[in-house]
Amino acid sequence: MAGVGGIGKGSFFELRGNHTLGREESRSGRFLDRRDYCKLHIISHYVQTLLGPGFTTLPIGFVGEDEAGREMLQEMIAAGMDLRYVQALPGEQTMTSICLVYPDGSGGNLTADNSANDKVNPEVVETAFTQDPLARARNTGVVLAAPEVSLEARLRLLELGRQRGFYNVLAVNSAEAAAPEVEPLFERADLLALNLDEAVAVCRSQGEAWEGGVENIVESTTRLMTEYDLDLAITAGRQGSWACAGQDLHHLPGLKVQAVSTAGAGDAFLAGLIVGKVASLGLFEAHELARLVAALSLTSPHTIHPNIDRLSLGAFAREVGVPLSPAVEALL
Repeated sequence: MAGVGGIGKGSFFELRGNHTLGREESRSGRFLDRRDYCKLHIISHYVQTLLGPGFTTLPIGFVGEDEAGREMLQEMIAAGMDLRYVQALPGEQTMTSICLVYPDGSGGNLTADNSANDKVNPEVVETAFTQDPLARARNTGVVLAAPEVSLEARLRLLELGRQRGFYNVLAVNSAEAAAPEVEPLFERADLLALNLDEAVAVCRSQGEAWEGGVENIVESTTRLMTEYDLDLAITAGRQGSWACAGQDLHHLPGLKVQAVSTAGAGDAFLAGLIVGKVASLGLFEAHELARLVAALSLTSPHTIHPNIDRLSLGAFAREVGVPLSPAVEALL
């Protein structure tokens, strides 16, 4: 798998009070002893640890030549990733973020847009594809176009992935989902992963109306995406997740676990879908696996659960008593 997206770290800040932070409000809170990571790092970590050393994960990006950058590189190497396309840039700062957490467990991220990884552009992606092993790769593998780099860089990655016969995976944030510039990315994706807020943004951008309710939002988004001939996955927290292939829509309820933090669960879910694709599972079987990865990730305070692998995932499935299809059981 080759991918672009955020590489960096962040801090968790828990706000006092569950009401949404106002534009001009001052609110107290406290920093939490939790580790936060950016999207490409999270997804790549789970893909690599679940598929093991026989699989090659190739992030494309930059970190700063600073302590945070050195820390990120060490952790990615320890997870087994191949970092030949990741460079440390002198004079630049590694991408940083603040994850705002409300007492009820909900929250969101604030991510700096002037970091080393913001130097990832179409030319950087093209250069990676002129070098081995990507230069030789044809008709096998996955490309991942994740947020926290520009739409232009992600578009070029998807174009090259389509030319080489890769399976193209796309994730967008809510602002991007509503932007006209994202449509060419939809056209070149094989799988689009959204959370509920991003799905609402897609519907609003297309003038699609719905009468409220999660299921109506999912159905509206699915209808809009049929013209792009791609697989679709939508996550909605406790209300579960959906996967759509063609006209077939598959829903799985959320698993009941003692959630410590929801941060990073959507990225864990997407990693599970990618692992399922690499393991030759059908989309709905991969959906089962993705739900498991996301649910187990909730039990860690960190956005990367440090102990998730196939062994722990299998043990977790038995612990919660979730029925699995034979193909998923065999993988675990």
